[in-house]
Amino acid sequence: MKAVCWNGKEDMRVENVPDPKLLTPDDVIIKTTTTAICGSDLHLYNGYIPTMQPGDIVGHEFMGEVVETGKQVKKLRKGDRIVVPFTISCGKCFYCKQDLWSLCDNTNPNAWMLEKTYGASCAGLFGYSHMMGGYAGGQAQYVRVPFADVGPLKIPEGLPDEKVLFLTDIFPTGYMAAENCNIKDGDVVAVWGCGPVGQFAIRSAYMLGASKVIGIDHVPERLRLAEAGKATTIDMDSEDVFTMLKELTGGRGPDACIDCVGLEAQGHTLDAWYDRVKVATYMATDRSHALRQAIDCCRKGGTVSIPGVYGGFLDKFPLGAAFGKGLTFKMGQTHVQRYLKPLLDRVQKGEIDPSFVITHRGSIDDAPQMYDTFSKRVEGCIKVILKPNGETTPMHA
Repeated sequence: MKAVCWNGKEDMRVENVPDPKLLTPDDVIIKTTTTAICGSDLHLYNGYIPTMQPGDIVGHEFMGEVVETGKQVKKLRKGDRIVVPFTISCGKCFYCKQDLWSLCDNTNPNAWMLEKTYGASCAGLFGYSHMMGGYAGGQAQYVRVPFADVGPLKIPEGLPDEKVLFLTDIFPTGYMAAENCNIKDGDVVAVWGCGPVGQFAIRSAYMLGASKVIGIDHVPERLRLAEAGKATTIDMDSEDVFTMLKELTGGRGPDACIDCVGLEAQGHTLDAWYDRVKVATYMATDRSHALRQAIDCCRKGGTVSIPGVYGGFLDKFPLGAAFGKGLTFKMGQTHVQRYLKPLLDRVQKGEIDPSFVITHRGSIDDAPQMYDTFSKRVEGCIKVILKPNGETTPMHA
């Protein structure tokens, strides 16, 4: 089969690899109908996530048709159309039973790697390094899905892939980011980064009762899409973010701030240039400018929600300011299984059509070029979907 494989920094290749096989009785094999390139995949592409090996199959946003089932699989049958959470969870451990699916204790066979570095491991993840389990990802024609009775959700007839694909990651991630803000009627929420997750965070914040959402970015296409979602926008290239947020909140600051940027933040202030130098000289792991700014801008007693991925140890972190302001922090990988059915219900009711973020479509053979296009944010690229089994003609939306 064909699959998108990591071969080093900015080196994604479409390779012929062996078809996946059932390894345990609770596996299924799916034929991938649609997959996507996630902003988190760019952290792999740009070389920020360790323990990747040449030939690793990437991708964690995917869905497809079940073509083979293990003997112990009870909930799925051949022909079922499913979306697959990017987090792999066992359903039986302490954390799964607490609805903390991304913290599963039993699905990361390489847990020791994270335990040695961070003190604890998260769940295994599809296509996202060996420290996250070394699982083959979904940017492939076929995928093995373990714990198949726990994670995947069957999709009703009549809903096209493009309306449900993002249940696998970015829609639940944006929604959980907003939910973590404990939004009350009348709250003002600021969102750093108007990429796909930021777009869903904006719309989710309104769903949960925010009176105003402010989107912060510098890419014109992203800002326009945020405005289409009723956000007030700040162009960080031409406006001072701190000053503008104070003006938009009566001098107090947002009630909640969501960092949808993560470890590759950009900026024009001294700390942003400091981050670039430190990372370029391998003296730091993450560029945390957006998170520092969120902390500085959030009102006293507010909440900082962090769905953006961080991979290491942050430098110049303003903990004193966070402590003095009494901020609450909520963060982590998304507990996708918690949100699948509720968010599917919202899609079926017509409350949201998640396909609004798609700007580029292509075949699996287009993946290397699409990674470059997405990474450089050219051609108005916000979100890329791929059809690994050739059901579409490459095109731009």
